[in-house]
Order: sequence, then C-alpha cells, then structure tokens
Amino acid sequence: MQSFVPHLSLWAITLLSLSISACQPMGSDGSDSNTENWSCQSQKAPFSYSACSIKADALTSDRYSLQLFWQQADSKKPLLTFDALLATLPANQTLSFAMNAGMYNENYAPIGYTVVEGAEKRALNLKEGGGNFHLLPNGVLWWSQSGDVHITESHAFNDQLESGDAKPWYATQSGPMLVINDEIHPQFNPDSTSLKIRNGAGVCSDGTIQFVYSETSVTFYQFAKLFKDTLHCPNALFLDGGIASALYAPSIGKHDKREMGVMIGVVENKE
Repeated sequence: MQSFVPHLSLWAITLLSLSISACQPMGSDGSDSNTENWSCQSQKAPFSYSACSIKADALTSDRYSLQLFWQQADSKKPLLTFDALLATLPANQTLSFAMNAGMYNENYAPIGYTVVEGAEKRALNLKEGGGNFHLLPNGVLWWSQSGDVHITESHAFNDQLESGDAKPWYATQSGPMLVINDEIHPQFNPDSTSLKIRNGAGVCSDGTIQFVYSETSVTFYQFAKLFKDTLHCPNALFLDGGIASALYAPSIGKHDKREMGVMIGVVENKE
C-alpha cells in the first residue's frame, strides 16, 4: 500500500510552486525582469513595446539616481552611445536601464531646455515652429536634487522657474506632450496614419516613472493612449522617434548601438 506522506509532500510542493509562480509579474510574452525597485518588461498589447519603470520613492534614496548623460567629462564631446556611457561609469555603479532623452541637432546637441547636475546647458525653448518638438504643448521632464520627478508643460514650467517653485537638478525638454493632466494631447488624431517607432516617459499614478519604447510603428494617439489608459500616467512626454529612438535594457536583451544626443538612465550605487 502506498504511503500517504509522499503524496502529501508532492501535493504541498506543487501548491507551493504554483503560489510562487502566481506572485511573479510577467510580460504578456514572458519577457521581463523585476527587482524590488525597478523592472523592465516586453509587452504585446495593445501593441508591441518595451517598458522600464522605477518606483519614484527609490529615486529619493542613496541607492538609485535618475541621471542625464550628454558630454564626455574631459573633452565636452558628446558620448553618442550607450557603450560610451557605460565606459564612463565608476566601478561601484551600474546602469539599470537607459534611453535617448530628447531631440538634438546635427551636432548631437539638445534643442530644448537641458540641465545637468544643476547647470543649465540649454535655455528653455518657448519658440513656435515646425516639427514634433513644436507640436504644442510640449514639456519638460525634470527632477530636483532630492529625486522628485515631474513632467510639466513648458509654459507652466517657465512660470515655476520664475517663481522659484522649480529647482531642477536635471531637466530635458521635448515635445509634444503625450498626456497633459490626464488628457491626450488635443492635436492628436485617432485616425492618423503617421506610424513611427516612438519612445517617451510618464509620471504615473501608481508611484512609478515609466520609460517606454515602441517595438512597432505607432501613431502619436496610440502611444499617448498607452500612457493614459494602460500605464495610467496623468502626464507623459514624447522623447523622440524613428531612428533617434534607442533603448538600453540588458535585463530583457535590449542594447541599441545607434548614436544619439542626451541619454537618460537609472544608475544603481552598489556601495
């Protein structure tokens, strides 16, 4: 006669395994990485995209920091690539994930407001003009030295600068805004046929900062709808598109080699 104990042990082990599996968040295609404070995932719906997020609270600690990277420290030449950026990091720091951080000119210099470690590199651009940057309203992704992250429409941000309410430690200006106070950009057409690879960032209601790279070509409206309805980000900003979009997320096998201007990334301090 078979013993009851082995059956009970096998049942218990199976139940435990199922319980552990149920607690692991997965991308819809099974490609994901998760830590306590940040994660990167590849998703298939509503379209194919990769998203890396970090808890806003983590950025106010000493362990993690959100940073902009543009120029080499010794020559002021642009870094251009993720590989060059990685080579500049101290031994006690790792780059969790990164992407391009906004639009740039033929010299890889940013065309919008840029602040790095409290130093203004480019003035706030409130001019009207053509192209995506000037598809108003545009906005500024910025954060204080304490790590509080915001996405603010450019004119509202200018008011905050003048009043002293905004004291950016890092900032990058781009456009257009994708979502403004929980509303999709008023000029986006749901029936648009302009399809591009796009990337952007959102400050979201669940307390995370989301960085999204579309793996397939999408319209502005589709991209904004993802931030508003799927990721629940009341404010989101388009960073760039087409050949200018790039993602570094080694935990899900992403490491673009293309050249770009300013980069944005989460750095973990191992000390």
